[in-house]
Amino acid sequence: MPYRVLADGIAVAHMLFLLYVAFGGFLAWRWPRTIVLHGFAVAWGLGSVVVGFECPLTDTENWARHRAGAAGLPPSGFIDHYLTGVIYPDSALGLVRALVAACVLVSWVGLWRRARRVSSVASGVTRQ
Repeated sequence: MPYRVLADGIAVAHMLFLLYVAFGGFLAWRWPRTIVLHGFAVAWGLGSVVVGFECPLTDTENWARHRAGAAGLPPSGFIDHYLTGVIYPDSALGLVRALVAACVLVSWVGLWRRARRVSSVASGVTRQ
């Protein structure tokens, strides 16, 4: 039982990480210092898609599931098991990746614009 709870907790943490990769840049609008952490998260997510980095959360979840006597995730990993074909169809994977990239880009451009506006207000410069 404890390993099953651990595996489920890891799956939740994994999902939160994926949500942070997609939307964490918007959190930086409120807490600008978190953009560094978001940059690392985006780099890891991009590396796992482009290079094929092994995810330690997937490995840890598999370990906990096996200790609980349950089957592990398929070799294709967490996203294919829990999201692709469940939340969105297999054929939409490219679109989903593009939407995540767009969310990251929009959040970073928005943060940059907010930072410029705040710095110009702080220095007394107004834009017309």
